[in-house]
Amino acid sequence: MRRGRGGSSRSWRSSRNRFPHSKTHCPRQLAAGRQKPSRGGPPRTIASSFGPARARTDVGGDRVQKSDKERVVAELTERLRTTETLIVADYRGLTVTEIDGLRSELLKHGARFSVVKNTLTRRAAEAAGADTLLALLEGPSAIAFLEADGDPVAVAKALSDVARTTRVLAVRGGVLDGSPITAADIESLAKLPPADVLRGQLVSALAGPLTTVVGLFAAPMRDFVGVLQARIDQLQAQGGGAVEEEQTEDEPEPQQEEEDTESAPAEEETEPVEEGES
Repeated sequence: MRRGRGGSSRSWRSSRNRFPHSKTHCPRQLAAGRQKPSRGGPPRTIASSFGPARARTDVGGDRVQKSDKERVVAELTERLRTTETLIVADYRGLTVTEIDGLRSELLKHGARFSVVKNTLTRRAAEAAGADTLLALLEGPSAIAFLEADGDPVAVAKALSDVARTTRVLAVRGGVLDGSPITAADIESLAKLPPADVLRGQLVSALAGPLTTVVGLFAAPMRDFVGVLQARIDQLQAQGGGAVEEEQTEDEPEPQQEEEDTESAPAEEETEPVEEGES
């Protein structure tokens, strides 16, 4: 009898008769992924040949996945609690090589670039109290976590350079020393000089007013010392002149007394003359 091709019942039965002792070769059973009892253990799933295998009911399958999520959430929560500065970016469109290169560049400046899952990051942000981060978690997200000794200016510059060269990376915003910042703030931060140059400028700016203040304090002291010395000289000069004046004023007084004593006897001598005439 002629055997047909395709979907005739005769051909399907004939194909089954070819493998009388094997039921796993049936396409319908492979596609449906029906469970097959295993010896001495829980039921196991037969992997479908039309897609990736999923061990939904395999031993520890769901429990291991859940524990991994909890571990990731715990790590993100701790990192969000201890990090004062971070930058969130949309990495969609970057290649693996570009991401690895950006991660290496940021690591030089004290930042760790991590691709995160928004659902887990939201849970971690809520647990850490980082509510400002929730608005930035839209679409594929990557976060640059700065260490305590990290350079935020260099990190912002590196992210801005990659965003400008690739035209793919998009900086959304972040947190700087505990305060929320926007993408425009990060762009302005990237235009600042490096941290070493900023420190030098800061020292120069502080040293200038200090020198001025020291000069302001020193100048009155010099003026005061000069005025005080001039006053001392003036008083000394006035003191010497006063002594001389006192000496000159004291000298005529004895002469005045002598004149008075000489004039008094003359009057007494004239009085008897007047009495004789009378």
